[in-house]
Amino acid sequence: MHCFFIPHIPLFIWIVIFTALAFDFANGWHDTANAVATAISTRVLTPSVAIALSAVFNFSGALMSTKVAKMVGGGIVNPSIISGDIGVYIIFSAMLASIIWEVYTVFNGLPVSGSHALIGGLIGASVAVFGVKVLMASGIIQIFIALLLSPILGVLLGHTILKGAYAVASLFRPIKVKIFSSIMQIFTSSAMSLMHGQNDAQKVMGVITLLLFSAGYFGTTDFKSVHVPIWVMLACACTMAAGTAIGGRAVIKTLGSRLSHLRPIEGASAELSAAAVIEGASLLGLPISTTHTMTGSIVGVGVAKRVKAVKWATGLKILYAWVLTMPVVAIISAIFVRLILLIFK
Repeated sequence: MHCFFIPHIPLFIWIVIFTALAFDFANGWHDTANAVATAISTRVLTPSVAIALSAVFNFSGALMSTKVAKMVGGGIVNPSIISGDIGVYIIFSAMLASIIWEVYTVFNGLPVSGSHALIGGLIGASVAVFGVKVLMASGIIQIFIALLLSPILGVLLGHTILKGAYAVASLFRPIKVKIFSSIMQIFTSSAMSLMHGQNDAQKVMGVITLLLFSAGYFGTTDFKSVHVPIWVMLACACTMAAGTAIGGRAVIKTLGSRLSHLRPIEGASAELSAAAVIEGASLLGLPISTTHTMTGSIVGVGVAKRVKAVKWATGLKILYAWVLTMPVVAIISAIFVRLILLIFK
């Protein structure tokens, strides 16, 4: 029944759900750049067309599966421990902290990871209440390995694909290469948006499903038997698409031009490599950073051109934000949950 109908939910639970959706919106707003920055910088698509196309494919991708949602909901913190009101407070604190970080970084043009923020928020708030016993070690290890490897794979695959593209392009006249690459980039940009929706929107689906589980709305103590409600899937897909439609222009500028100057052949190669890595992770049910993966792919194609093609000062600034994201959000969420418990307990 819960898969199809919205159950009777108290006001505060709705507030937490809308807070999670606000993070989903901020994530879409922030991560528009992942799919459209290169297509805009190469002038294959206008900003308006690129962002609209990305919103449509983000929505479609969010409805493709729920493997990532189940991992986020049941693979980071123990759902059986964070139950009842305290679980609701933990999720609320994690979402608030993540939103603050997302908004701060998007206004500063920093392409950081919404995945790192969300995971850091859940870990920080949960540990602040229950200690490390609440953590799901096996799930966290898998996720951390995926988070670490995804940008590295993006670099390697982006470099390899562009070298191959250069080899093929050398057989044709430059004007034909430019036309074909521009057409290809429309498809690769769309694929990147589809994969982004499949991985990133599912993270919030997992959080909301965990919230409902903690509040007892599934009538079971086994999270593995829980299915993500359809109304949750649709809400997250719509919210992610709406955030994407707004578009984080500052982050688009950073990824599109400040990291490396790209032509259509390089842009298509970067998007194709990032989309492939994200799809692989989604099939395995692993939440990764689409931002890190896309940035890694751009660095990979930049290095394939020449090492000096990458603006390493910008890359270093992005790296600092990556390193800070998880601990900063974890600390903020821990503070929030302790304050909430002081107020309500």
